Parts: sequence; C-alpha cells; structure tokens
Amino acid sequence: MSENRLTCLVTGSTGYVGGRLIPRLLAAGHRVKAMARDPRDLDSVPWRDDVDVVRADLADPESLDAACAGVDVLYYLVHSMGTSSDFESEEADSATNTVEAARRAGVRRVVYLGGLHPSGGHLSKHLESRSSVGDTLLASGIETVALQAGVVIGAGSASFEMIRHLVEVSPVLPVPRWSRHLVQPIAVDDVLHYLTEAATASVPTSRTWDIGGPNVLRYADVLREFGDVAGLPPRRIVPVPGLTPAIVSWGIALLTPMPAGLVRPLVASLKSDSVMGDRDVDTVIAPPAKGLTTYRNAVARALEQPYSDDSGVQPTDPSAAELMPSDPEWARERTAR
Repeated sequence: MSENRLTCLVTGSTGYVGGRLIPRLLAAGHRVKAMARDPRDLDSVPWRDDVDVVRADLADPESLDAACAGVDVLYYLVHSMGTSSDFESEEADSATNTVEAARRAGVRRVVYLGGLHPSGGHLSKHLESRSSVGDTLLASGIETVALQAGVVIGAGSASFEMIRHLVEVSPVLPVPRWSRHLVQPIAVDDVLHYLTEAATASVPTSRTWDIGGPNVLRYADVLREFGDVAGLPPRRIVPVPGLTPAIVSWGIALLTPMPAGLVRPLVASLKSDSVMGDRDVDTVIAPPAKGLTTYRNAVARALEQPYSDDSGVQPTDPSAAELMPSDPEWARERTAR
C-alpha cells in the first residue's frame, strides 16, 4: 500500500496508544477518523479539530458500518482488559463485528496491536484473548498487519505505571519466583513508529510481526533498573515462594492507586516469557532512524515531565513523557519518595 494519503480509522482513539498514534498519522499526511462511543471524551484532546470524530460502538454493527465508510486502513486498538468480567467474549464479538463491517465497507488493510507471547504453551486469559482477536483479524480476508508488543514504556502506559507505582512505594519488593521470566520492553515512541509505518508498509502476506526494544530483561531487573534510573535508593528484590497471581494482584492494588481489574490481567501475563521470536519485522518496517530506545532511556524519557504538572498545556504530539487528558487519574498520582 504505497499511497501517500490514506483515510485511517482509529478505534480506541480515547485509549493510551490510539490517542498518541493519531497525531503521528496526521503528521504523515493521512486523514484520520477517530472513533469513540462518546465523542465528548475527545473534546479536550489537542488534535480534536484536525480529525473526523465518529460515534460508534464495537457492539453495534450499524454504527460500525458508518465508521468504516470510505476507510482505507483500520487500526484495531481496543481491548476490554479490566473493564468487564467477561472480556474474552466481548473481545471476540467486537473483533467479529469489526471484520464484518470492514468487509462491507471495502477496507483495504487492518493494523492490529496485540500482545507479545511465546508460541505454544499456556497463556493467561488476557494474552489468549488478544491472540484470538488477532487470529480473527488475520482470517478476515482483509490484508492484516498484526504487531505484537510486550511491556510498553511511557508515561500513562498501564504496564509502566504499575512498575512506577510499585518501585516508588516500597524499598523492599517481594516478587514471585516467576518474576524471573524474560520480558522485552519497548518504548511507546517506537511502538508508534511501527504502527504509523504499518499503514503503508509493503507486506508479503497477512501475518503477525513481533516488535520489541533492544533489551531482554528479567522482570525483577525491570523493577531494579527503574529505581536506578529514577534516582531512588536501591530497591531490594526478594523472591517469595507461593505467591500466586491473585495474591500479587491484591498486593499491588492495595499499595497503588491502580484498579484491581486492570492489575490482575497484567500480572497474570507475567507468568510467561514476553520476548520477540524473530526480527522479521525489519524486512517490512525499518527501525526508527535514531535506533530503538533502550529500556533505561525509555524510562528516563517517561519520567521527564513531572506527574504533578498543572500547567494546563497539552502537547500536540504526545509521546513517552507526556500525559493526555484521556489518561486515567491513577497515572497522574505521584508517590512521595
């Protein structure tokens, strides 16, 4: 897909990634339709006047037909993690409804951001659901670029904020033995690079491509290095046998302002390695010109803007260091050090 100007529909435009992707797509010269169940949720975003806001719900096929009209590329950036007791069923229905509407509208490409996970083996419900959504999109008959990322580092990212809150709140961090699993964090700016380029990248077929940063770490080291970059006193990481995902999630929800419904699937996902299986993505999308961001640099970038900033100035190109009006309140809370 080589056209310079495309019409892109961004589902999840009020979400963490979607809200940051839209200004990148605009800067690349594309027309953007921002989809939201309640358009008023986008009233305060800096790019509001530069996009077509469409009211639609993934559970409402008729509204999806209107949203998909005239669209070249559909970005599927929604998931129900932490918002429903039956998120697997909701996600399956949403993906099916979207595929059917996209087919009827003649959408030419779907771009999906899923979760990085090992092939085979047991997956958490969260990762299994995201993988199933990807399978539905890939089987749609529409050209699909499915990108898979692990821990996304940037101010406001749920994964990053969980790390930040945990490390800031306690000098001693009890961790389960499975915290030795490997993760491959990626800076949100690098995620946005891959997503933006995916609109026009020449791909040989519909398939998944793993994306990740240059560092592979054990989760315990992710916590330890965050504290070092943030200038905190050394944190003591203590492996504790018998800590289940349920116990860990309860502890994090107790110690941090993050909702338990969001914490549980994030924690459960840590029970398997989250690393790239290959670098095939380099054959279709070149890495950023500046190179991929290291974990430590991504953390430093994400901490550049004080979380207590009350200037009222909203960035026109939100990235790793900025919070958006649509970001949750728990992302704005700063723990005293």
